Amino acid sequence: MDIVSLLNEIQSIARTGLHFTSGLYDRERYERLLQLAAENFELLTELPGVEFKQRFAQETGYITPKVGADAAVFNEKGEILLMERADGSGWCLPCGWVEANERPIDAAIREVREETGLEVEVEQFVGVFTRKASAKNGPHTMIAVVHLCKIIGGELKLSHEGSDLRYWSLDEVEHWHPNHDKYARAAHKMWQSKTLLPAISD
Repeated sequence: MDIVSLLNEIQSIARTGLHFTSGLYDRERYERLLQLAAENFELLTELPGVEFKQRFAQETGYITPKVGADAAVFNEKGEILLMERADGSGWCLPCGWVEANERPIDAAIREVREETGLEVEVEQFVGVFTRKASAKNGPHTMIAVVHLCKIIGGELKLSHEGSDLRYWSLDEVEHWHPNHDKYARAAHKMWQSKTLLPAISD
């Protein structure tokens, strides 16, 4: 466990404790744990500790990993559609957080539309991947639900979330967004098989 994973676990325990406890002394202890986590995140990043505390405070209840939806879209050559993220963190599949009352399959379709201008439908569920908190991955554990998709309409158009948008051969990508090389390669194996099963909708 690296220091970011440790801090992520500490802040998760603190936030969950603050939600459930009614004891004054327990609240003080949990607040102190949260403050220590925020201060140490500040030492590891360029963001102020107060910003981490504000970010943590926006989510209440039992703290669980965030859930994202990712879409793998290939052209006839087997090249995958990737967006270079505007924050400089690398090339990624069209992706984003699953919103309230939204299925991962619907989130994947929506993210492709928002980030690329294309309309797609899901052909196959690829897999569920876990990205743990680390110095490389950031302060939150997240789960990615990846689907293989095919284009049914729209026009390729870069959104404000990216600085570039293009099809890539997998082995040519030099700077992947964390874990997205794993998603892409898993989806590419499925694309190559051409044995598509019905998409999982729930």
